[in-house]
Amino acid sequence: MSRTMQVSDSVLVEADRMAIWSQVADPTQMPRWSPENTGASSEPGRPLEVGEVFDGTNRRGRARWVTECVVAESDPGRRFVFHVRKIGVGSPRLRGRIATWAYDFADADGGTLVTETWTDRRTSWPDWAAGIFDRAATGGALFADFQRRNIRRTLARLKVELEQQA
Repeated sequence: MSRTMQVSDSVLVEADRMAIWSQVADPTQMPRWSPENTGASSEPGRPLEVGEVFDGTNRRGRARWVTECVVAESDPGRRFVFHVRKIGVGSPRLRGRIATWAYDFADADGGTLVTETWTDRRTSWPDWAAGIFDRAATGGALFADFQRRNIRRTLARLKVELEQQA
């Protein structure tokens, strides 16, 4: 059986599409919603543009790691995408195709439909090797299942907070 390479979920947020996009496209804001992300090295207070690079700090239990990310798409009010291209403990040193995170924003009745998508870019890894690594890194789950839960939590927190702001 081949592994799932992409997971996605959506939530309706009763808030303006541009207001949501401008916060999500500023990686320094993500710790407010994400169960793993603890910060980003970009200049806070503004959405990033295509080609800009930022480091993300992350935590899962006692594990800590840093990723280097590059913005691949930044379409105001519509889409924000970045590729994780390096990872490491303390600093991102190991280069590779790791993951892509995408956020889509669409007008919907009563607000904005926000969709978060994680894509596993470790396409050269054999499924068995990815499975062993995933279970060790997550405490027993495959990354697709683990990220599905993280996305659900992130979107739920984002919805609550941004609807309170609206």
